[in-house]
Parts: sequence; structure tokens; C-alpha cells
Amino acid sequence: MGQDQTKQQIEKGLHLYQSNQTAKALQVWMRVLEKSADPAGRFRVLGCLITAHAEMGRYKDMLKGTAVSLQLNGQVSLSMGNAFLGLSIFQKALECFEKALRYAHNNDDKMLECRVCCSLGSFYAQIKDYEKALFFPCKAAELVNDYGKGWSLKYRAMSQYHMAVAYRKLGRLADAMDCCEESMKIALQHGDRPLQALCLLCFADIHRSRKDVQTAFPRYDSSMSIMTEIGNRLGLVQALLGVTKCWMIQKELDKALESIEKAQELAEGLGNKLGLLKLHCLCERIYRSKGQQQELRDHVVKFHECVEEMELYCGMCGESIGEKNNQLQALPCSHFFHLKCLQTNGTRGCPNCRRLSVKPGYV
Repeated sequence: MGQDQTKQQIEKGLHLYQSNQTAKALQVWMRVLEKSADPAGRFRVLGCLITAHAEMGRYKDMLKGTAVSLQLNGQVSLSMGNAFLGLSIFQKALECFEKALRYAHNNDDKMLECRVCCSLGSFYAQIKDYEKALFFPCKAAELVNDYGKGWSLKYRAMSQYHMAVAYRKLGRLADAMDCCEESMKIALQHGDRPLQALCLLCFADIHRSRKDVQTAFPRYDSSMSIMTEIGNRLGLVQALLGVTKCWMIQKELDKALESIEKAQELAEGLGNKLGLLKLHCLCERIYRSKGQQQELRDHVVKFHECVEEMELYCGMCGESIGEKNNQLQALPCSHFFHLKCLQTNGTRGCPNCRRLSVKPGYV
């Protein structure tokens, strides 16, 4: 397959993808990857495949795509970081984000830096360091304001969405709503269905935080409808977690368990360990309320197994990470700890791998 034919097939795949015929687009791009000898075309089609898999939450397929990439540059490191984050492999995710950030700094690539900052915001939101979860998308928004006049509005929408998530988790619900509305406005203007689904999920979470579950439910439903349409299974897990919490607010514990069952099946299929950990935590609360001691004990055990598997605990104090908002600090080995524990213990090195460190840069 020559350069012209490669280009035509890539464009054909893009047309199918933009028409929401994702499965057919993936087939076209995979044929290009198998048959084309054009390095530039192969590199471009890998980017298309990685983006499509990312939006569908197919993180294992993302890793396969990046593994055959022609060079390990910043874009690939970022994609691998997002894939590892989707699989709840946090140390490797952070390593990849740091590589991507170094590449962006060394090459003065502000667009890449903006995207990495958004991903770092998501990373810290998941492990509940909400200060950093807000810092990084705010940094991304600054980059958009300073350098982004010629960029796609998608970058502004991305930063606003991640700021909304962090503000919501910090309890600053009015700020969260403002940022989410700005992101949704851009997503609607550009027909960005994946971002529309995420914004609807964030709106639902904001209403749930206000205990307005009657307003939250239809937004969760709308979000899940789009996520089903585009194949974002991780987004469906997150939405079902929100629906579960709404049923718990209403004391409808059996309906909450039904939502958990659906979410668990999806999370297990994806290999998303953090989703499973959250589900076990919710089950623990539900069975405690119902007085079902055996089921309660089962989920307590499974919760701690997830914590161990993901290494979601501080290697200095032994307490789990991600249960509540805590300031965290990563060492150069990308293991992260409570900031207060590092300050108390000084720079004796990582207790997990014994590497001495002070974290460079603003990560």
C-alpha cells in the first residue's frame, strides 16, 4: 500500500469514525497498519487507533497500539499513561505522564503540556489529592490562555472539564457548574460526543453532591446513553457508581445493589481495579446498613485486596491512599506517599525501592 492509498484509507476511516461507525473505522485503520509500508502513514494511523480506543475506554487495546509505535515520544507516553490510568496501574501511569511532561518541556510543546496537565488532574482526582487535581487543569487553562489562540477549542474544553471535576470534589459546586457549562458549550458546538457524555456525568455528580437526586438521575441516564453509543465502558462504570450513590441517598439499598452488579461486570471486563475498589467500599456501607455481617466481611476483605494489588497505601504510615482527600507527594521512582509522612521521615529514600529522591518540576 503506497502513500496515496494509505492517506485515502486513513481519511476513509476518519469519515466513518466521525459518522459514529467506530467499528468499521477501526477495521479500515487496522488494514492500513497491516499493509502500509509508509512510516508517516503508519504513525498517523496509530494515533487514530489510540484516540479511538481511548474514547471507548479500551485501555488494553491502547497499550497494544502504543507498543508497536515507531518511536517513544511524548504523545505515545501520554497515551500509555492514560491507558495505565484506565487500568488503575498508578505508578506506571505517573511514570508515563512524567516522561510526556519532560518531552513537552524539552521540545517546548505547549499543546502536549496542556494535555498532560489534564491527565495529571484526572490522576490526582482518582487518588484523592484534590489540591493537585485542581492545580494541573488550572495550569492547562493558563497554557490555553497564553498560547492557545491557534489551538482547537477542545483544549479549553478539556481543561474546563477537569477543573469542574476537581471543584466538585472540593465542594466548590458553583465553580464546578460554571466550568462544566463552559466545557459543555464547546462540546455541543463541535459535536464532541465523548466530552458531552463526561460533562453530563459531571453535571449529575454536582446535583448529587447537592442531594438533588431527582435532577441527577436524568443526567446520569443521558450520559450513559451517549457512553453506550460510543462504547465508553469506563464512563459507564463511573456513571453507575453515581447512580448507586443516589439510590443510597434515597435509602433504596436493593436498587443500589442492582446498579453495583452492572458496574462490577463492566469494571471486571475492563480490568479497572479502582472501580472495583469503590464498588466494594459501597457494598460494605450497604451491607453494614442492612446488618448482613457475612457479606460485609467479604467486601471488607476484597477492598483490602484491591488496595494491596494497586499499592494504594502509604509505605511509611501504612494507611490506604484514596479513601479521603490527602496531600500526596511522588518520589522520582513514581511511588507516592502522604506529604506529611515524607516531611516527617525526611529524605531517606523510597521505602518501596530504596531510591533517594526529591521530585523535580511541578509534578
